[in-house]
Amino acid sequence: MAKYESLNYMDMDSLFTEEELAIRDTVRKFVDDEVIPTLQEANREEKFPSHLIRKMGELGLLGSNLKGYGCAGIGHIAYGLVMQELERADSGIRSAASVQGALVMYPIFTYGTEEQKQKYLPKLAKGEWIGCFGLTEPDAGSDPGGMLTRAEKVPGGYKLNGNKMWITNGSVADVAVVWAKLNGRIRGFLVDQGTPGFSTTLMKGKFALRVSVTSELHFEDCFIPDENILPGVDGLKGPLSCLTQARYGIAWGVIGAANMVYHTALHYTKERKMFDGPLARFQLIQAKLAKMVQEITKAQLLALQLGRLKEAGKLEAHHVSLAKMNNCRMALDCARDARDMLGANGTIDEYPVIRHMLNLETVNTYEGTEDIHRLVIGSTVTGIPAFR
Repeated sequence: MAKYESLNYMDMDSLFTEEELAIRDTVRKFVDDEVIPTLQEANREEKFPSHLIRKMGELGLLGSNLKGYGCAGIGHIAYGLVMQELERADSGIRSAASVQGALVMYPIFTYGTEEQKQKYLPKLAKGEWIGCFGLTEPDAGSDPGGMLTRAEKVPGGYKLNGNKMWITNGSVADVAVVWAKLNGRIRGFLVDQGTPGFSTTLMKGKFALRVSVTSELHFEDCFIPDENILPGVDGLKGPLSCLTQARYGIAWGVIGAANMVYHTALHYTKERKMFDGPLARFQLIQAKLAKMVQEITKAQLLALQLGRLKEAGKLEAHHVSLAKMNNCRMALDCARDARDMLGANGTIDEYPVIRHMLNLETVNTYEGTEDIHRLVIGSTVTGIPAFR
């Protein structure tokens, strides 16, 4: 199959700086050389290729849009392109980097003490430590404010009790950023691996994100010292601000998955012979390809404007909701069409399409379902919240 190039139908590359393109191309080579060759076996075995975390750290891909503490400090558009290239490989690979940077390093960077930043951020940036983000619970997903996990003040610290579910990197994390209610207010805590009363359970049997570690977190009278509470935030704003950062990366990342399934479908149908000619000569095939070009291009432009708003300090959570909702649905639709265009071959892992399609079913759900983001947008334009 032809060498991969992302769709550039409207000359999107001309809208990026030389530095942004250089960063993208560096990550693209890393994905080609070191990530994609691991994915077939990793997906079959439901196992994360853990050696990639250190390699991503060496390339500066973890928390790359943060400044200081060993972080690369690249721009937000360049960061988006990094997420795009990682998800071109697999949503689980992007998730590992996205959770590390947006959901673990970001809250420490934004809400932590200087001592916490010095302790955790350099090791997380290098990939020496892995982090996870404990928000979702068995009975609290789309409504995080309904969490049951509780923190109680005790001499010298806090006692934590509760359970978290669907936690990326949970069973391999060196530190967990855990959100719990303290006196009725949501607060963030840094829970180190090995803390008494803290345990994890690996979640198996997933049909999506199989190369991503997904876990449950359990806290039973887990003692957290005073110095491990995040002092800079109080209330639901804390975890939601982290999710905004992560959703920004998702809005860019899924374009990479869409690009990959489009690339695969385009070259497969050009090479596949049917009725004495290439499959790509048929009108129905060209209509599907044209639809992919149309929707990927619109998503690219939406993500670019999202990045410009973020770099200008004008990005709002409802902007990210629109991009996350639109781009995830776009990528999932592209993957479903590509699966159809490959026929039976679209169901085997010789091609990446079915893996991306199943992954995107999850990406379209986590960090805000499509319907939740519609309600965010509806609330923004009407001024009437419809969540309750």
